[in-house]
Amino acid sequence: MSKIEHVETTILDIPTIRGHVLSMTTMTVQSVVLVRIRFGDGSEGWGEGTAIGGMSYGPESPESIRLAIDAYITPAITGMDGDDINAVTHRVEKLVRGNPIARCAVETALWDGLGRRLGVSVAQLFGGPVRETMPVAWTLASGHSETDIDEAREMIAARRHNIFKLKIGKRALRDDLAHVGAIKSALGDAASIRVDVNQAWNVTEARHGLRGLQEIGVDLVEQPIAARFHKSLGHLSDAYEIAVMADEALQGPEDAMRVAAERSADVFAVKIAQSGGLRRAAEVVAIAQSAGIGIYGGTMLEAGIGTAAAVQLFSTVERLGWGTELFGPLLMKDEILASPIEYRDFSLVRPQGPGLGVVPDPEKIACYDRDARRVLRSVAGE
Repeated sequence: MSKIEHVETTILDIPTIRGHVLSMTTMTVQSVVLVRIRFGDGSEGWGEGTAIGGMSYGPESPESIRLAIDAYITPAITGMDGDDINAVTHRVEKLVRGNPIARCAVETALWDGLGRRLGVSVAQLFGGPVRETMPVAWTLASGHSETDIDEAREMIAARRHNIFKLKIGKRALRDDLAHVGAIKSALGDAASIRVDVNQAWNVTEARHGLRGLQEIGVDLVEQPIAARFHKSLGHLSDAYEIAVMADEALQGPEDAMRVAAERSADVFAVKIAQSGGLRRAAEVVAIAQSAGIGIYGGTMLEAGIGTAAAVQLFSTVERLGWGTELFGPLLMKDEILASPIEYRDFSLVRPQGPGLGVVPDPEKIACYDRDARRVLRSVAGE
């Protein structure tokens, strides 16, 4: 039996290639919690938990993710059979309320370990892939129109991305619409333009915003108002032709069922971390498909491990009409995988091999390990 013998967590602080401007903060570093589970038969599995912008985006932070795993999840699952993922996740969900990112990181490591032991991919454990590549969007979030236009043109020329999402909501509505309009006008039909408001608008602003975005030619708007306003989000979806996507409103299958029942959104941004793991994310996908709601493979700006896990799951989704946003590794100045995920022809490629199909680079882990860097600074007298 592959008993869970040891769970190890490491926080990595990886600089981003540029400031990533959100409505609530600007990111210059992404902090990643890596989880490594060692099993009694000598095998191992890797997982990742990543939050956006510290605690400005949501209630979990890198520090809280690590604490939840070390202090609560690890004691509960040590000694359990790592092959019985349903039993392990059931115990974790019973003993640890909330904390979906922490739970996802541990569950991902379990799926990776099981896939490695069986010699199959995580996608195969979820029924098998129906695609090997999938479209991937890039977020233009410098906050400057000309900078974003130049960046988008470079991406199109390199055939890396032709779907772009703009982060708005930090400035006045009029200024945001002018910013989006300038980018859409410059790129024309060469790209799909979408926006993410990250809940920054009130309902009145959202009415004006959606009307303006629709006139500009934007294809989709993500979570324009607070997640708790399900009915108002539904009214916006009904009032405009532009697609409205739920993101922060989806914190697992229960939320997905509520949003689907109220028909509050046209598209679901499905995130494995926000859902609480791959299994729950698969349930969110199933709810969306059953309700005729579009699916978009969302991201918490994960590094390579978390991105690979999401790719494995989304490769099994029958209808992925809005593509994915799994560009997290590209936003970071350095790659932590021994062999990076491949991006080409406006898509990303599903990693091959057992489990997640990827492994971390030990040297890069050591380089960005927060605790190790603190020790080095202490020794240097800083």
